[in-house]
Amino acid sequence: MKEKINREDVEKIAKLANLDLSEGEKKLFAAQLSEVIDYNISLLKKVDTGSVAPVTNITGLENVLRKDEAAPALEQKDALANAKETHNGFFKVKAVLE
Repeated sequence: MKEKINREDVEKIAKLANLDLSEGEKKLFAAQLSEVIDYNISLLKKVDTGSVAPVTNITGLENVLRKDEAAPALEQKDALANAKETHNGFFKVKAVLE
């Protein structure tokens, strides 16, 4: 199966790389990128992965969770100390829903 990179794909890549390409360069790079991808896919297809176990985590890190315990919190007056506006002991903000 041949992977084809078209002109639009090259334009997206060029935009991401902040490159200004001429129409000729876009056509040339589309062909070249298609060849590179086809070559690399052909190499990957040759690799025997039958004896390789699937990998679900490459870093070896595990979630380390702490106990969920109550801890001292700010007093309400301290939490509201730097608020622009308050109302009845709460932050006052513009409505986001009507």
